[in-house]
Amino acid sequence: MAQMIFVNLPVKDLETSKGFFGKLGYGINPQFSDDKTACVVISDTIFAMLLTEPRFKDFTKKDIADASRTTEVILALSADSREKVDELADAALASGGSPAGETQDLGFMYGRSFQDPDGHIWEVVWMDESAVQGEG
Repeated sequence: MAQMIFVNLPVKDLETSKGFFGKLGYGINPQFSDDKTACVVISDTIFAMLLTEPRFKDFTKKDIADASRTTEVILALSADSREKVDELADAALASGGSPAGETQDLGFMYGRSFQDPDGHIWEVVWMDESAVQGEG
């Protein structure tokens, strides 16, 4: 079985967050969702667990970072092409997200970033595989 990742994120409004990720084309797995939690299926191996802040607090003794004021994590997703980077970033900005940084275009690597409605930073990056492997 391939290794999977479940990124747990606190959210202020679960329905708003579910709607945002739905507009980006991601589905919700109802088996792992309820009125306090939503499992966003990003790929076969990547899941974002959106938890209301009170539910998130059940898993930690630490204070919850206010991602609208403090960066607690930067989540990076790969994309198959420059066009896919733009599609996802543009959809995020059109669906209630906000810019998080400048576009990075290094030729062999292209990336854009955005913040979701709770301020979590997401990067979407395409890399030319031949450049990464030293072939180009």
